[in-house]
Amino acid sequence: MISDIQFQNELDIIIANAIREDVGPGDYSSLACIPASATGRAKLLVKDTGILAGVDFAKQVFNYVDPALEIEVFINDGTPVNYGDIAFHVSGSSQSILKAERLVLNAMQRMSAIATKTKKYVDILEGTGTKVLDTRKTTPGIRALEKWAVKIGGGENHRFALYDMVMLKDNHIDFAGGITPAIQKTHEYLKANSLDLKVIVEARSIDEVCEIISNPGVHRILLDNFDYDQTREAVALIGDHCQTESSGGINEDTMRHYAECGVDYISSGALTHSIYNMDLSLKAF
Repeated sequence: MISDIQFQNELDIIIANAIREDVGPGDYSSLACIPASATGRAKLLVKDTGILAGVDFAKQVFNYVDPALEIEVFINDGTPVNYGDIAFHVSGSSQSILKAERLVLNAMQRMSAIATKTKKYVDILEGTGTKVLDTRKTTPGIRALEKWAVKIGGGENHRFALYDMVMLKDNHIDFAGGITPAIQKTHEYLKANSLDLKVIVEARSIDEVCEIISNPGVHRILLDNFDYDQTREAVALIGDHCQTESSGGINEDTMRHYAECGVDYISSGALTHSIYNMDLSLKAF
């Protein structure tokens, strides 16, 4: 993953662009009927069950919109919540609260849903030693939020983007002329450009696993669409040579079985691309 500084920069970009998109030249609904001097309070009301995520992001949004806004937090990120819980109060300029409202809710609803699903996956794998990974199958423009939510839910982040890890998948391998040429060319490129990046290589068969482990410098082998027997065989072949990761159509019903095959990681795009937003609302009081 990218550095904390890079990650924060991504968050800053998300906030600035989202406010630009939503507010534009002005929140005319508020400007038209609420005096600039008016102050008020609002509460973040939970109307669902799950894992809360996005409170710390909401604080950043409110601060960006109006540093004078005050936030009193009652429930922190990563905490289980139920219908009727109040996560925080925000007080200050009424216009500022309304300007930030939609971004706060959109982000927290999605982040909470992702954290909730991730926690469910983590619980399924409890005791196996296998960890849950996210993927790059994220919503364009808000990847940082979605990966943050995975961490809040107890999962681990895979690479952030194309530039912080090398992942040689089927198309890379085919375009490069095979597994060994792809790996060799990668190491030559990294050395020539003074890049210190981990290399993951996808295997589509046991024969490909054997070829990958014959090449040095591979950090992890991705076992794509292997069945249980193939996964167990691959894990035994790989041994301590490198890490192992299972992916491809793995769901809640099958993931523990894959974990029991001995893989280090299970990656799931469903953590970020197949979720239903948690119901939250910001209510004046």
